[in-house]
Amino acid sequence: MITAIVLIKADVARIPETAATMAQIPQVSEVYSVTGEFDIIAVVRVRGHDELADVIPGTVNKVPGVTHTETHIAFRAYSRHDLEAAFSLGYAAD
Repeated sequence: MITAIVLIKADVARIPETAATMAQIPQVSEVYSVTGEFDIIAVVRVRGHDELADVIPGTVNKVPGVTHTETHIAFRAYSRHDLEAAFSLGYAAD
């Protein structure tokens, strides 16, 4: 499982609608409106890099209201929530 954290700048007047639309994308597991330089953070989980290449530019970037994205791919999970999820999928923790 590949996890990507997508930092999103959005049209300020459309943040709620943009976030709600983002949350409907099957590969998006979580969406947060946040303070700071970015307006929304989305957590994207996919099985492979090819799927990530389709989801970010092909779907996330095309959501109405999105003006800019910055994607960070996670190498390892250290939170208890993510480690428990990895064990439930049959992955071994490092």
